[in-house]
Order: sequence, then structure tokens, then C-alpha cells
Amino acid sequence: MFVVSFSLPAIAGDETKKDPWVFEDIMELPAMPVEDQHRSGTCWSFSTLSFLESEMLRLGKDPVNLSEMFIVWHTYSEKALKHVRVHGSLNFSAGGAFHDVTNMISEYGVVPESVYTGLKYGEEKHVHGEMDRVLLEYVNAVVENKNRKLSTAWHDAYIQILDTYLGELPQKFNFEGKEYTPLSFARNYLGLNMNDYVEITSYTHHPFYSKFILEVPDNWSWDEVYNVPMNEMEEIINHSLNNGYTVAWAADVSEKGFASGNKGVAVLPAAPELDMNDAEISRWEDLPERERENELYKLEKPVPELEVTQEMRQIAFDNYQTTDDHGMHIIGLAKDKRGQIFYKVKNSWGDYNKYKGYFYVSKPYVNYKTMCIMVHKDAIPPNIREKLNL
Repeated sequence: MFVVSFSLPAIAGDETKKDPWVFEDIMELPAMPVEDQHRSGTCWSFSTLSFLESEMLRLGKDPVNLSEMFIVWHTYSEKALKHVRVHGSLNFSAGGAFHDVTNMISEYGVVPESVYTGLKYGEEKHVHGEMDRVLLEYVNAVVENKNRKLSTAWHDAYIQILDTYLGELPQKFNFEGKEYTPLSFARNYLGLNMNDYVEITSYTHHPFYSKFILEVPDNWSWDEVYNVPMNEMEEIINHSLNNGYTVAWAADVSEKGFASGNKGVAVLPAAPELDMNDAEISRWEDLPERERENELYKLEKPVPELEVTQEMRQIAFDNYQTTDDHGMHIIGLAKDKRGQIFYKVKNSWGDYNKYKGYFYVSKPYVNYKTMCIMVHKDAIPPNIREKLNL
């Protein structure tokens, strides 16, 4: 087991006295530096590769920055084939899922970032709006099919668009004095078995301890996930971290309590009646709904949070309050000034906040807003693995 413990606050000096949101890292597992997906919808590739890079570090392998856009190229290619196969009845967008990365590595391999950056279109950072729209219009034109049958050239022409924007894929390359193909690099340098990685969720519209196709638009490949009760999903996350395994985390980040600003926290505030006297409760109840909401999400100090239930998770999923928004990477545990436990999360938005691109998310937020996680199957507690027949 590999665990690194820290006793220093996440921000130091006089700032800790002024800032109510100060965290002490309890443990932080090895991870590569924060990257920036910039103006692209490729968080799923960034977060999963960050997770797999940490897996390499866990196993004592040399660190390597893997190419997100190599995976994006292949995913867009496979997605187009399926989109046309089902006559356009597929969500064709920049979004994806954790299993897209493991599937593409299994099929096509992977390369280092230094070999393939995917920046061939005059930008220093990823800006995909034009490419995404061009690819969508192209596949829709193919599906519309005014010739009444498909040509044999449509996918070859589609690949030319990918090559023009992202660059032609390397067939062979040299890395640290050795020659590889993408597949030989994945097998011999990474040395990770993609079949060891599984996705877990928690919803009641399918039986627990079964697998089902998670019904979200970005699951274009219709891959299956394992289903467990909410408390066991949390147990898997905690067990993983405490045994040296990081966690890929897909969640809804549309909540007002999410860490979009400089505070660097994601929480699920509850109405604060418990901390109020009678006069304050009366004032709170008299506030118009919008003012009450603004008051609730100021987050000027740590706040009471909702007690999340399995039913709440399900209702939010069923009525679109929880949507498949963003992929991230949980790499550690921390506590706030009150001693409340938070997860430390590596994001892919660059150095955008006071924690240099990391943020801290509460357990209630994770329990409520997690769409699914990806973990190494050995990171799952043995009793849960047995129930899942893993």
C-alpha cells in the first residue's frame, strides 16, 4: 500500500487565518501535473488518462504524460461508424466516457503527449468548437444520404478531417531510445491490463450487483457499468484511496455548490436552521426563494450539508437534475477546519484556482452527484467484489 500523508494546510501563512475554506491534506496519492482541456469537451480523456498515469506511478513505473488527443481521434472515428450504422440515432458530440479510453487503448494503443499533441490547427491549446461542428455536419450529411446508399469513401474522407485538425496518427515512434508502435507502447511501456478497470454506479432502476448500460447520452458505445448501493459506492472510493488506488470520477457539476470559482470547494448546502436561533430561522423562512438560494450558496464559510439518500440520487437522475457533465480524478483525502472529510480532486481546467487546479469535494456532494466511477477491480473491497462476481 502506498499512501503519502501531509500535515500542512493546503494554503499556508496569513491566508489560512482569513480564508474559511482551508483544508489539511490527510493523504495524497501520486499523480501527474494538472493539464488543461481548454475549450474542448474532452474531460473524459484527460481524467481517465490522468487516472491511468497514476496507476503507472502506483506500480512504480516511470511517469509519462499520455496523449489525450490520440484517444480522442480514435473515439471520434469509432463514434462516426456507429452513428452512421444506427442511421444517426446516436449522441454524436465531443463527450465520452471512461471506458472510451480503456477501449481505445485495448484496440489501438496509446502514445506519449510528446509524440502526438493533437494541435495541428493553429492553436496553442485545445479549441474544438469548429472541428466538433464540422464532424457533426459531415456525419449528418452522410446519414441524410441523398444518393440512397452509402459510398465506400465516406469514412476515409471523415478521417481526413480528423487528420487535418488533430494531425496524422503515428504508426511508429521513438521514445527514450526505443521504437514503438502505439499498441506495443501500451503493452510494453504502460504494462496495464485494461480489463482490470471497471465502472461502478448506484441507481435503483436496475438491480444491485448487476451490470447495465448506463443511460446517459455520452455512453455512445453502450458499455455496461456495475450497480451497487450508494453506501457501497462510497465504501469503494474510500477503500481505493486508503489502499493506494486513485479513482476516476464522473459527476454532475451544474450544482451551484460546485467548485467553479476560486474557493476550490464543491459542497451540497442545506438550509442552515440547525445553526440559527428562532429569530434567525424566522428571517430565513421569510426570505424570497431567490434570496434564500443566494444566501445558501455564498459559501462564505463551511456550511451544513444535505443528508443524501439513495432515493434522492435516483430522483435527481430520473428528472435530469443529475446529468453526465464532467470527468475528474480523485487523488486523496483532506479535512476542513471542522474536521469534516473531503476528497481531493484533480481537474483538467489548468491552474484556475487557489489550489492550482485541484479542488475539494464533500462526501454528500459525491454521494448525490456521482454518475459513475472507474477503479481497478483490486481496489474494490473483497466482500463487494464477491457480490459483483469479480
